[in-house]
Formats: sequence, C-alpha cells, structure tokens
Amino acid sequence: MDLKKLRIEREKWMKWKNIVPLREVIDNLEVVDVKVSFGDVIKIDAMMDDRKLYRDAKVLMPWRKGPFKIGNTYIDTEWQSHIKYNLLRPHFNLKEKRVADIGCNNAYYMFRMLEDEPTKLVGFDPSPLYKSQFDFINHFVKSDIVYELLGVEHLEFYEEKFDTIFCLGVLYHRSDPVAMLKQLYRGLDKKGEVILDTFYIEGEEEMALCPKSSYSKIPNIYFVPTITALKNWCFRAGFVSFEVLETSITKISEQRKTEWIEGESLAEFLDPEDSTKTVEGYPAPQRVYVRLIKDKNNAKR
Repeated sequence: MDLKKLRIEREKWMKWKNIVPLREVIDNLEVVDVKVSFGDVIKIDAMMDDRKLYRDAKVLMPWRKGPFKIGNTYIDTEWQSHIKYNLLRPHFNLKEKRVADIGCNNAYYMFRMLEDEPTKLVGFDPSPLYKSQFDFINHFVKSDIVYELLGVEHLEFYEEKFDTIFCLGVLYHRSDPVAMLKQLYRGLDKKGEVILDTFYIEGEEEMALCPKSSYSKIPNIYFVPTITALKNWCFRAGFVSFEVLETSITKISEQRKTEWIEGESLAEFLDPEDSTKTVEGYPAPQRVYVRLIKDKNNAKR
C-alpha cells in the first residue's frame, strides 16, 4: 500500500466545503505565549481575545473528547474523557516508547500521554473535523504529535511498528472484529502491547450480541461480546496474552449533552423507564479494558 500517495489524496479532504471554514479559523488564530498543563482538563493559559476564541471553538463543533480550557473558554465536551484516562493510567508506562492511538479523535488522550515522554506519538483517525480540532489545540500546545488521516486498516503498512497501541472505543464499529484485531497485531513491534476498550455483555458463554439495526441509537455497532468471546477473538488474532484491566458502566456523568455538541447523548440513548437498558431494549453500555500481548516472552509483566 502506497501511504505517501494516500496521504496526498486525504489531504484534499481538508479542502471540503464544510471543512474550509474550520481551516480558516485555525489559519487566523493568534500567536501568543502560553502555559499548558495536562491535568483532567487540558488547560492553556494565555492572554487572548476570549470572545473571538469562544466563537472560533464553536465553529469546530461538535466537541466529543476533552475537556479543554483555553484562556477563559471552557470547552465542556460530550465525554469527560479524563474518567477513562484516569482508569487506565495505572496500567501503562509509555516512557521512550513508540505509541499509536487508533481512532484518536482530537487527540485528548495523546496530549495527556505527553507526560510519559514517549519517543513518538501517532494518532490515526480519518476525520477532517477531528484533525482540525487537533490542529486548533496543538496551535497552542505545539507538541510533536503526528496526526494521520488514516484508519486501523492502514496500521500494518505504516512506516514503523509500535510498542504500545491504544484502541479505545473502535472495535464494536467493525463488522469483522477479528480482522481488525489482526491489523492491530501486525502493527505491533515484537514485544508490543495493545490497550483495548470495547463494549461487552455479561455472561460466561462464548457469544456476542448482534444488534438488529442500532445499539444505544448507534447504527454502526455490529457485535457486543461477552468477555469470554472477546478473549477468543483476541487469541484467534494471534495474541498470546489477554489481561482484563478494568470494567466500567458508562454513566451520564461521563457522557452527556452540553452546549459543545449537536444532537443527543447517553441520557437519550437509554430506556427512560429503565437505565439498565438501551432504548432498543439491549443491556446498557458497559466497557471492558484489556491488555493484549503479542510475544509470549513479554506476556509476564
């Protein structure tokens, strides 16, 4: 696969009619001295025109992952992404590692990962909107994060392999989850690891929920496995170790409607009479976080 040619083609996406106004916002951002802190809220302290900054950030809606605070503008994103990040944080150390984030959105997680001093951070996401949000934030942060308008299907053809790959909230969007797990496997260096997050259903059986048309009003959810079924998928993909790190129930305090998104959020995706079920009658979203190891010599940590 010729990634150089593909990059040139996808760069043209940034000139789509609906994306051009976003790029104009970024091109006209102020150049100011800033102080950046990477806590639960990524804060960018600087003296700037707050009214203009607020208007600019609004042009880049919807903001899904965050939150961010730039000057006095607080971008209250749909997801309180620090909840997931803080849940995973005790389970990894990225110092001097080559790291990829698949489906990186606006790179909130990668901005947080900078504190670990990885050798390289590469985000994969084929979204001109999220790439524009990243460019907006990175205008002030000035990180060395590499943002690729590529998907997981391009990972195995990338110019280098990775020590750690994060794949958070992507697997259930794929109609062939084992094929995607194989793509993650092939994107790793010999001693690499994957930190994976996906929906799951309760049960010991080797089975998966296959939603008829949508799950939590999301149409492109294909399979929601039991943890046992997920483990089998991962072993079929070639991984030698499957370690459950955490499980969690997605709550309205973590995902909710704010002025920074358009449309509905989790509260509207659940049965109004029974929050343990989706509006379709399926079990409400629960997530499992696992570590996958490629090489058996790296399986014991």
